[in-house]
Amino acid sequence: MKKIQILILVIISFVSFSVNAAVKIEHWQTSAGARVYFVENHDLPIVDLSVNFAAGSARDSTEKSGLAGITRYLMTLGAAGLSDEVLTNQFADVGAVLGGSFDADRASFKLRTLSSQAEQKQAVDTFKKILHQPDFPQTVLAREKSRIIAGIQEAETQPESISNKAFMSALYGAHPYALDESGTVASVNAITQQDLTAFYQQYYGAKGAVIAMIGDLTREQAIKIAEEIADGLPKSNAPASIPAVGFPQSANVQKIPHPASQSHILIGYPGMKRIDPDYFALYVGNYILGGGGFVSRLTEEVREKRGLVYSVYSYFMPMQEIGPFQIGLQTKKEQAEDALKLVHETLDNFIKNGVTEKELQAAKANIIGGFPLRIDSNGKILDYLSVIGFYDLPLTYLDDYNKKVAAVTAVQIKDAFKRRIDTQKLVTVIVGSPDAK
Repeated sequence: MKKIQILILVIISFVSFSVNAAVKIEHWQTSAGARVYFVENHDLPIVDLSVNFAAGSARDSTEKSGLAGITRYLMTLGAAGLSDEVLTNQFADVGAVLGGSFDADRASFKLRTLSSQAEQKQAVDTFKKILHQPDFPQTVLAREKSRIIAGIQEAETQPESISNKAFMSALYGAHPYALDESGTVASVNAITQQDLTAFYQQYYGAKGAVIAMIGDLTREQAIKIAEEIADGLPKSNAPASIPAVGFPQSANVQKIPHPASQSHILIGYPGMKRIDPDYFALYVGNYILGGGGFVSRLTEEVREKRGLVYSVYSYFMPMQEIGPFQIGLQTKKEQAEDALKLVHETLDNFIKNGVTEKELQAAKANIIGGFPLRIDSNGKILDYLSVIGFYDLPLTYLDDYNKKVAAVTAVQIKDAFKRRIDTQKLVTVIVGSPDAK
């Protein structure tokens, strides 16, 4: 019965937060140096908590790529002398849920728990064990390395994975953003227990941590939890900044053979940082170009009018340093050349001539109209709190979002794309190219 009640509360929480309410974000720093971002919301007896570290795959080396991801994963598989099964049961006993995420910039851990004192205490105490006392058991490491290597070998046969790895490598070269999150067979084989411990001590310190909380807590209670979490983390200095991203000096086209019947094509260029003065102009513009699904230029020109692709899209992935701008498409091998040519023509025309007022107003209406769904649960707001904290965005970011979108002009979009995307120096990867050798 208790589990059913918890499930109902979780479901309700997805619609609990008033979409019209301003999100009041409180911010402070713990005595150990961790930054805290907190939203008080007593609508439900639930607390959502996350801790974010600058411990993503960009902290890997070529020789030990995959280390960051394995470190983050194994922290949940044994801590304070307890097995992963015991840890899982301790969360389940009080209806708590452990989660998290991992990418090039961040490693994060999430906790959802009831706010009642007994349940919350056990959930937070178990959460702290994972963050403060990871064991990195040798037997678990050996098992997971075998599993990861099998996954890498499988990925090496899949055109989507091949194209993504080749694209990031071609776009970023020697920059750590080029490293695959999973690593390589050789690099994963080389990772030791000592490597995990050293990585944890270096990158999981309080001074580089961002703690986000939302839910049925007072500020005083949130301060106490944040202090407990931060105090037990390593005392290392905050990680150094990720190196700046370089730009391609010329166009780069890679054709990779593959037996698949389709060609998988990725085209791109370094795009923007998470904090970028052109963020909203590029975001709204990309919605029109290829981010708006069936209402986008690329879909209209390449799929609907000519029927050359199964799917086509574009997006910006803003990161700590400049993340990629990418156009992706899949098409029959015999149509690959025509599809690629039309994509280039569509992008060139978009950058040269900009957007129409009709396109702009439709994009704004869709983006603004869909925004309430982005903040209609505590869990979604928690993710935004993490982003705001980690990337040092304004505390008013959520309240200002729609105003920033509404303020974008066609002139700004044209100017931003013209300055930021050099169509003469694009990186192109074609997996399953008909003329690949």
